[in-house]
Amino acid sequence: MKKLRRSMLFLPGANAAMLSTSFVYKPDSIMFDLEDAVSIKEKDTARLLVAHTLKLGIYQKMGIETVVRINALDTPFGLDDLEAVVRAGVDVVRLPMTHSAENVHQLEAHIVRIEKELNRPIGSTKIIAAIESAEGVVNAVSIAKSSSRMIAIALAAFDYLVDMQTERGDGQELFYARCAVLHAARVAKIDAFDVVYSNVNDDEGFLREVKRVKQLGFNGKSLINPRQIELLHNAYAPSQKDLDNAKEIVEAAIEGERQGLGVVSLNGKMIDAPIITRAQMVIELANMSGVRQE
Repeated sequence: MKKLRRSMLFLPGANAAMLSTSFVYKPDSIMFDLEDAVSIKEKDTARLLVAHTLKLGIYQKMGIETVVRINALDTPFGLDDLEAVVRAGVDVVRLPMTHSAENVHQLEAHIVRIEKELNRPIGSTKIIAAIESAEGVVNAVSIAKSSSRMIAIALAAFDYLVDMQTERGDGQELFYARCAVLHAARVAKIDAFDVVYSNVNDDEGFLREVKRVKQLGFNGKSLINPRQIELLHNAYAPSQKDLDNAKEIVEAAIEGERQGLGVVSLNGKMIDAPIITRAQMVIELANMSGVRQE
């Protein structure tokens, strides 16, 4: 069964209290941040705290995927971050500022070396590439297809919008980047994460954006506040009406196959393969996430 990746909660790597307790919020993935959320003077401390937390295995026991955003490999901190978190057993490394497939290849070469040193299965550590620039958006397909370890690509808004010489508005400024990243993910058959919604006091605005990106096809969003998790998960769950309709479609398709019918219809509408596939996806999602509470 496909893993749900609706929510990726960012946690500052230097915040020991949050690292040890945030599993209670039950995001699908939790991302320990060693990059932007950590000051220069706290980099070493944060790295040690995150590695220690990973070794405890708390999040893995809760079924929560662990992700670490390391510093870029061309900084003084990136390689030390990577060594520490891979050795500590992180599930996924999130690579910031991914501009090209070459950035991913460089990261992967180091991960392979570490896995060999640990006698760990090659390929066990996965990768998420963060797209944060115009160059990254243009190269999104090659980035998404650059490694068999790649499980998702994530659009990050702030640096991208600075690169584009604009700022956050009604979402129009992100439309092309969202579409490019999403199409790249679908070509590579991996997941796609949308940007953080930074106004944590604006639930209505957050839900409007969630509705928009869900309709586009994103698997989920990066989050910076735990209270957004429940809102996001509920918004992504199918409604009872959607579930009932999906079950009718699948049942009609099964009955049509049993009768040897070449064409099946339901309520006067023809049911073809894409409609059946979509109905099966709705049923699977409901089984994993429950039904939306209106």
